[in-house]
Amino acid sequence: MQDLTLVMAQLDPLVGDIPGNAARAIEAVREARIEHRADVVVFPELFLTGYPPEDLLLRASVESRLEAARATMAEKVARDVLVIIGYPGVRDGKRYNLAGVLYNGQWQAEYAKQALPNYQVFDEQRYFVPGREPLVFEHKGARLGLLICEDLWESAPIAAAKEAGADVLVTLNASPYHQEKPSERLALFEQRARAVNRPIVYVNTIGGQDELVFDGGSSVVDANGALKVLAPYWQAGLMPVRFVESGGEWVPQAGEIEEVASKEESLYCALVTGLRDYVNKSGFSGVVLGLSGGIDSALSLAIAVDALGPQRVQAVMMPYHYTADISKEDAAQQAEMLGVEYQVMPIAPMVEAFTETLADSFAGTERDTTEENLQSRCRGVLLMAISNKKGLMVLTTGNKSEMAVGYATLYGDMVGGYNALKDVYKTGVYKLARWRNTQSPAMPERVIERPPSAELAPGQQDSDSLPGYDVLDAILARYIEGDMSAEAIIDAGFKKADVYQVVKLVDRCEYKRRQAPVGVRVTSRGFGRDRRYPIVNGWQPGD
Repeated sequence: MQDLTLVMAQLDPLVGDIPGNAARAIEAVREARIEHRADVVVFPELFLTGYPPEDLLLRASVESRLEAARATMAEKVARDVLVIIGYPGVRDGKRYNLAGVLYNGQWQAEYAKQALPNYQVFDEQRYFVPGREPLVFEHKGARLGLLICEDLWESAPIAAAKEAGADVLVTLNASPYHQEKPSERLALFEQRARAVNRPIVYVNTIGGQDELVFDGGSSVVDANGALKVLAPYWQAGLMPVRFVESGGEWVPQAGEIEEVASKEESLYCALVTGLRDYVNKSGFSGVVLGLSGGIDSALSLAIAVDALGPQRVQAVMMPYHYTADISKEDAAQQAEMLGVEYQVMPIAPMVEAFTETLADSFAGTERDTTEENLQSRCRGVLLMAISNKKGLMVLTTGNKSEMAVGYATLYGDMVGGYNALKDVYKTGVYKLARWRNTQSPAMPERVIERPPSAELAPGQQDSDSLPGYDVLDAILARYIEGDMSAEAIIDAGFKKADVYQVVKLVDRCEYKRRQAPVGVRVTSRGFGRDRRYPIVNGWQPGD
């Protein structure tokens, strides 16, 4: 009886660090051979450049760097282990998304990705030419057919690999996370395996990259679509699966199956991973954020501490005349609960100085949001000064609901380098805060239960100027993720006045979002690279 041990290398490459990623691959093969007696080690899509490399692919030196990295791997990768790894490559003047096969010091074959996604966050047709041919090769008696990510989501590449004689389909992936993606993938694996009656190996990358985050979840299903191995989500590592030849078929043996987390836990892990990798890969020593005593900054602080540790997080309370005593108390209590450095910096002297300076210019005008925004901008100046002096990245704390309707101040509470909650609606913030407090106390319960307020005016509440968040978020989800028209949302049971107010605000505030910090995408359609609308336009809401 023949058998084959395949190890899925679910790892976190650094985009652009081609030599470093090659070194990570060499070390992973060494570990896989020692710890798991690996016959085959499979890495994710475009591992050598990291994913997505975007316009780094257009740099003249990328090919020479890849050639040097592949030569180093050929020299240093352990012998008697077959390695399958992703990288880009120019062949006959055309650039492809490739999977290379390395064995005993020789690059033996390459497969070019056939299905190039060009929707949502994907832009592969900008860079690559599609491959046309399947690749099936034999190793220790098993015929392995290669696929790359989107090839699995379309039927033709899979059918071609089967037709070429593949016993096992091996897929290299860089599949970004959103809240429904893990379950969508598992359903797809079952469907595809049953359609071609072949087992499927799915190797995914992990970690955060700008607006994208990758959850891992590398998997193996048998020819009937039954799940045999599921690697942990949100954890880098090497996951083995043993195949046994039986009756002419290669059958994956049952191995470790990670318990599927709740939606709240999975989402929280995505936010922690995205922030941690953005800060660490960018070389910041830590983060600083304004802690207001409200739920958004409270949840952001908990995420930061879980991502980086309390010693790398600084919180600053910047009270003004309208800051409630309970906000000051709750902020101080949370900082103590989480063990972070905490400072109180009153902004009244700054606001008054600016107000006095502007008095002549504002003469004859009524007080309005200008004065409210001035408070927020004073806070932004303080946080950026701390950032410059200490090398800490400013973490902004707004949520998707606020960013959608422009309920944020340019050069004020939007000042910063990263927003952990950028793609989380306000109703989702409440759910995450409650879930986080069930794991260990991370914020005072009163923070979660209080009505939300920007505290820029006496007695101010968010509901004074916006529909309730249950209504607001339901409209936003239909308009942003569902691309429904205003009239279609009204037909779904919402008040016309609410719908038109929200839709107009979303369209009008695109200019703010273009200037907002990046934040990880966790819904099926986030702001940024996923949703692109013109800033200046004459579009009116309607059908």
